[in-house]
Amino acid sequence: MTEQATGTHFATSAFPLIPRRKPLTARVGLFGVGHHTYWGQFDGLREEMEKKISVLESKLSARRVEVRNFGLVDSAKAAYALRDRLLAENLDLIFCDMVTYATSATFAAIVRDVPVPIVLVALQPLKALDYPRATTRMQLANDDFCSVPEFTGVAIRMGKPAPPVILGTLEDDPVAEEELSEWCRIAHVLHDLKRARIGHFGHPIEHMLDMQTDQAALTAAFGCHIVQTEADDLLRHYRRVTEAEIGEKKRIILEVFDTPDPKADPITRRLTSEDLEMSARVAAALERFIDEYELDGLAYYYEGEPDSELRSVLSSLIVGNSLLTAAGFPMCGESDLKTCIAMLIMDRLEIGGSFAEFHPIDFNEGFVLVGHDGPHHLNVAEGRPVLRSLLKYHGKPGSGASVEFKLKEGPITMLGIGVTRSGGFKFIVAEGQSVRGPIPATGNTNTRGFFKPDVRTFLKRWVAEGPTHHFALGIGHHASTLEKIASVLGLEIAVVAREAV
Repeated sequence: MTEQATGTHFATSAFPLIPRRKPLTARVGLFGVGHHTYWGQFDGLREEMEKKISVLESKLSARRVEVRNFGLVDSAKAAYALRDRLLAENLDLIFCDMVTYATSATFAAIVRDVPVPIVLVALQPLKALDYPRATTRMQLANDDFCSVPEFTGVAIRMGKPAPPVILGTLEDDPVAEEELSEWCRIAHVLHDLKRARIGHFGHPIEHMLDMQTDQAALTAAFGCHIVQTEADDLLRHYRRVTEAEIGEKKRIILEVFDTPDPKADPITRRLTSEDLEMSARVAAALERFIDEYELDGLAYYYEGEPDSELRSVLSSLIVGNSLLTAAGFPMCGESDLKTCIAMLIMDRLEIGGSFAEFHPIDFNEGFVLVGHDGPHHLNVAEGRPVLRSLLKYHGKPGSGASVEFKLKEGPITMLGIGVTRSGGFKFIVAEGQSVRGPIPATGNTNTRGFFKPDVRTFLKRWVAEGPTHHFALGIGHHASTLEKIASVLGLEIAVVAREAV
């Protein structure tokens, strides 16, 4: 357990947190473009351009993506041949390396026919030409931006949006390096969204109309498949869990969580041995359950018969769900499939994705508490998360262990997914700050969220966008990245509060 939340992403730390069950990955294509006429005019220029492509390939490979390098394309004929190869590769993202000037015929057929997001990369070797010694060859070797306007223009002529552009120098350019990293993180999101198997059982809580979700629309918008399961499937695994599995889960739980004495809330108490045992057994059953159905996440709500074994199991999911969420498997209560997708997106960006909603406002200090009764992304907690036993869960049947923490202090981002009147999905995003200060000791997460321009204006703007009342909560400021993802997916987006420059 070596991943710790930083101000923006997870980074190496000695703090014991939850490792991923599956490594992040994506398959990206890479090709360079040039003008075939140059090769006979300038000896060695083509080979020099191919080396530039290899440098970019190395940079991408270091960012946990599988790179398919298709080499240099320098004519319309070569572009048509490459189009067919790209279509056959099942890519998540394509980088077009603008190594020198190229005619837009080397791009038109590709951007028209390949339904994969394309990023234009224009990274010239020199920060500036050596003007006293400048030659035509030197210019051509650094003409990475020259045909970018032609390429974006032809994309629009082909009925596609202008591709995004990474612009800078090939080396010693932290801005360009971060943009490459950002697009590789986006590739991770796209890779998993279109392959995700999101489990579902039960139903939305009655009267929560904002939870109702068209599952075919989810597949259409994101590519994921909703796997219909039954609560009894989980019960079946619960009955088969071994003492060894329970013991190992207990060990992990006590390693990850603090278990303090209760404070003011009379429905809380110190974690009991019974609640620890039940949480560990259900957590082990959940792992068996997701393995059986090969799930990448779960949204659920089911109450079961009063005083039944099934109700006891379903009342004890919070700890196991939080462990899995931190391991990269978003688990979402109240049958909220949309927020499960939002949590998955944030997790693949390595910024968290904890289940949250708005809690009371502090009008004295000007913040709103944001949190929920579970599940939570433990890897973005400030300090060690807490487990408390609750005598009852407010608004739901049952009792048991519940997770409490606040988000890491510093910049935060919220991602909600709403539904428009026409039935499409819409990202609703806000950047803010998680600020130091006490939170209620109620066995729920609660973060002191400060948002611009002020808490009243922010909350009015947020609700005006028609959100689901839940959202995913993560660390860092990432509205611009979420805007890129929305654009790639063809979704509407509203950024309600923005702090990043």
